[in-house]
Amino acid sequence: MTKQIPLSQDAALVVALAGTAMPFAHSAEDEAERWLRALRLHGQVGAALQALGVGEAPLMTGSAANEDGPGTPPLGVEVLDEVNAQASGFAEAREAETVGTADLLFAVLNVYGRLFDRVLYLRGTIREELAERLPHASRAAG
Repeated sequence: MTKQIPLSQDAALVVALAGTAMPFAHSAEDEAERWLRALRLHGQVGAALQALGVGEAPLMTGSAANEDGPGTPPLGVEVLDEVNAQASGFAEAREAETVGTADLLFAVLNVYGRLFDRVLYLRGTIREELAERLPHASRAAG
């Protein structure tokens, strides 16, 4: 069992933004999208995403991005606890004092898997490219 490591200021902002957005998500894909929007704004992950040119809107139109139907049922607000727990585990594994945005990113990648990969792809990047831009990225987390 991992101990709960406190969130850094940037990570706390990401979790707060995602937490306010999750109740309004219509699908797991929509939740993954909301995580990306929150991550894009803060910390090392935000800087890396912005350096990669990841913008607010997908490169594909909404109709092309949603051609597969309504999507996967949302994971719900409980996903915040799961992401926080996994991120805390990543921070503990690297012996950090706080959970950073990179820890959150890798937790989101674990929880959402291919759904988050698709969200990244629609914005013109992939997880490996993003991980290369993170100075202390845990390879075990990806």
